[in-house]
Amino acid sequence: MKTAIIGGGITGLSAAYYLQKEIMANQLDMEYHLFEKEPQLGGKIQTDYYNGFVIEKGPDSFLARKESASRLAKEVGMEHELIANNTGQAYILKDQHLHPIPEGAVMGIPTKLGPFLTTGLFSITGKLRAAADLLLPRSKAGADQGLGIFFRRRLGSEVVDHLIDPLLSGIYAGNIDRLSLQATFPQFFEVEQRYRSLILGMRAARPSVRPGQGQKKGGFLTFTKGLQSFVDGIENHLDEDAVHKNKSLKKISREQGQYRLEFADGQTQWFDKVIMTSPHHVTAALLEDDPEVQEQLSSISATSVATVAMAFDESQISNDMDGTGFVVSKKSGYTITACTWTHRKWTHAAPEGKALLRCYVGKPGGEDIVDKSDDVIIKAVLEDLNQIMRIEGRPEYHQITRWHHAMPQYEVEHYKKMEMINNHLKKEFPGVYTAGAAFEGIGLPDCVAQGEQVVQQLINE
Repeated sequence: MKTAIIGGGITGLSAAYYLQKEIMANQLDMEYHLFEKEPQLGGKIQTDYYNGFVIEKGPDSFLARKESASRLAKEVGMEHELIANNTGQAYILKDQHLHPIPEGAVMGIPTKLGPFLTTGLFSITGKLRAAADLLLPRSKAGADQGLGIFFRRRLGSEVVDHLIDPLLSGIYAGNIDRLSLQATFPQFFEVEQRYRSLILGMRAARPSVRPGQGQKKGGFLTFTKGLQSFVDGIENHLDEDAVHKNKSLKKISREQGQYRLEFADGQTQWFDKVIMTSPHHVTAALLEDDPEVQEQLSSISATSVATVAMAFDESQISNDMDGTGFVVSKKSGYTITACTWTHRKWTHAAPEGKALLRCYVGKPGGEDIVDKSDDVIIKAVLEDLNQIMRIEGRPEYHQITRWHHAMPQYEVEHYKKMEMINNHLKKEFPGVYTAGAAFEGIGLPDCVAQGEQVVQQLINE
């Protein structure tokens, strides 16, 4: 049996690794081929190396508590290269001031009274409105609802606009009021259903820290040589004859119980099963013979963003803030949506005496900036930064990476849409499977887990 894996991002790489593992461990009469249209694997995982700087062009790390990625790292012999981030104060940029994120805030939900009452992020009215969470009844169980709408009902719009939305925008880069609660953070609904109050529920769920336990370990992981090294490590464990780069696919069609793959170079190949890990809009175009699946996949919206990395000498930057970066309040008129002081967050990211800032631009209603020239973007970013810190001159090096339609939006009823797509594929395209950031989690561990799960699904059917 022949299986094609379409797309060489982290989902496709994971699928290839785990499928190869199953074939070897169980002596399966099966072969696989991984096809990637670009000259390198990794998809949005790309690392730039410049004069001792390690600059991530896409994601810079992954959640440590989601163990699928670190488990795969161990399997490919890279666990010794995993490092956790340095912890430090994070801030919210609002009204030209950096406000410390209140201590005890869990994804913006207050669990400690003192820091929340004394913060300058919210008015007295906003604080009183948030306290109403202690009295409000539970949501009615049943239909999905907007993530932002859920939080606004519990805590009020001030807390959402100035704290929760900026924090969550760093994950989804979308309109929080349109995002699905069940597809993004179902645990908050579960907390509300169990405890009635989000504040009381999150307080009860917080792990207690005993005196003398030392500094909290960072909750994110990456690799000492950058995330690109993880891609390379996985690729080194794959059969090189099964990996095909610079191989652009034009169309997939079902004929006589098999799948005909037509490539841009004129070649045609036949497969029994196909794992689609390409971006959802690409998958929709490849299955052009089926208007229904095209419509469903194309209806998943996605935002465009750009990462703006800038390397400086430390002497160029005057910043007495003790922290690792900030996110920007929704109601503030800035171009940037966040900035990481990367040299403080990751010890491997910059040489001694150097500073690396990594900013983000692009948001719903403000995506035009992504397609501006490098000079225009750098100028806008530096203007924003100089309102809250002093930067002398221009960066000695910059790297701007534009990601068009790269952040899938899990809008309300997302899971119903996924169910419809999967049911339709089973009926019209048996043996075709979808996985990736647009489906069941956009983080790196989520994509690794999907790659592993889709292999088990393929093997067991």
